[in-house]
Amino acid sequence: MNRRIFAPLPTILALAFVASSVGAAAENAAALWDIEALGKVPKVTWNEGEKDGVKSLYYEGEPYKGKPTRVFAYYAAPKDAKGKAPAMVLIHGGGGTAFGQWAKLWADRGYAAIAMDLAGCGPDRKRLEDGGPGQSDKEKFEDVQADALKHAWTYHAVASVIRAHSLLRSLPEVDAERTGVTGISWGGYLTCMTVGVDQRFKVAVPVYGCGFLHENSTWLGNFKRLGPQRTALWVKHFDPSSLLPNCKTPTLWVNGTNDFAYPMDSYKKSYSVVKAPRTLCVTVRMPHGHEQGWAPKEIGLFVDGYLAAEKPKTFASISKITTDDRTVNATFKSQVPVKSAGLHYTTDKGVWKDRKWQTTEAKLDPAGTVTGVLPADNSIVYFFTITDERGATVSTEHEVLE
Repeated sequence: MNRRIFAPLPTILALAFVASSVGAAAENAAALWDIEALGKVPKVTWNEGEKDGVKSLYYEGEPYKGKPTRVFAYYAAPKDAKGKAPAMVLIHGGGGTAFGQWAKLWADRGYAAIAMDLAGCGPDRKRLEDGGPGQSDKEKFEDVQADALKHAWTYHAVASVIRAHSLLRSLPEVDAERTGVTGISWGGYLTCMTVGVDQRFKVAVPVYGCGFLHENSTWLGNFKRLGPQRTALWVKHFDPSSLLPNCKTPTLWVNGTNDFAYPMDSYKKSYSVVKAPRTLCVTVRMPHGHEQGWAPKEIGLFVDGYLAAEKPKTFASISKITTDDRTVNATFKSQVPVKSAGLHYTTDKGVWKDRKWQTTEAKLDPAGTVTGVLPADNSIVYFFTITDERGATVSTEHEVLE
C-alpha cells in the first residue's frame, strides 16, 4: 500500500536550495547563447521558384572559426489562410537534413513552417562552402573544448534554430505570438536545449530526444573517450539536463519503450525536471526514424491545442499511478470519450532497448479510474496508456515495482 512520508523541515529547506541551485545553473548554461542577438531577424536570401508550395532560402548563421556562415532551409505556408497563421520550427535528427515534405505537412495543417539543415549542407545534402559544422560525433563531442565552446555543433545548431524562429516570427503571414517547435531524435535533443534558451515558443514536442545522455544513452562510449573532465564540460553546456529547468513551454514528450538511443530512465529524468505543463505519449516499441517521428497524430493535436485558432478538445490527463499489492490504479479526466486503456509492463532488466514488454487491457471506470493487475513477478516496470476516440494516446510515467 502506498504511504505518505513527510520530510522534516531541514530536508525541505535543503531540497529548496538544490532546486534553486539547479535553476541558477540552467540560467548560466543558457548564457552561452546571446538571445538578444539571436532574437533579431537574420539576413535572408530567398531562392526563386517553389515546388508544391515549398520555397527554399538561406539565412545568416553564426560565425564558425572566424568565418561567416549560411543556413539552408525550406519554408511553406498554408494556402488561403484567413489572417495570420501559427508557425512551427522543425528540427531534423542525426543523418537528416532540411525536409521540404515536413514543412509541407505542417502547411497542409494550417501552419507556416521552416525546416533548416543543421549539418552545414544545402540542397541535396551538398556541403556548403560557407556552412557551419557538420553533425558527426567529432563536431558533437570531440570539438567541445573549454576555450572554444562556440565551435561545437550543438552551439551552432541551437543558434540556427533560434535564428530560424526569429525569421519565422518576422514574416508578414505569421502570427509571432503563436509559434512552436518540434524535433526528432537529435532534433528532439535540440528541442530540449532550445526551449531552455528561447522562451518565445508557446508549445514544444521533442520526439525521442532527451537529456542525461551521460548517465544512459547510446553515446556512453563517446563520454568514456572524452574522460571525466571533458564529459563534465559537455554536460554543463550541451546536455539538455542543464537547460530543461529553464523550460516554461508546455511540452508533449513522444518516445517508445525500446528506443535504442534515448532510454526510458534518462527520458523520465528529463521530463521530470521541467516545471512547465507536460504530457507524455510513450508507446510500446515505437520505431525510430524521421517519418516515424513526425507521423504520430498526437503531435498535431497537441500543437493545435496551443496554437490553432479553433482549438480541439484537450488530451486526457492521467494521475500518477498508485499500487496496492499487484493492483495498480490511476485516475483520469478527458474531454473526449476514452475508448481503450492498456497496462504495459516488463519483467526484464538490463538494457532498455532489449526488454520485452507485455500489454494487458486495463479496466476503465466511467467515473474516471483505470485499473490493471500485474503478474506475480519480483520486479516489474509498468505504465498505463489511455486512448480516446480520436486515436490520441497519452501515458503515465513508468513506475518500478520491486
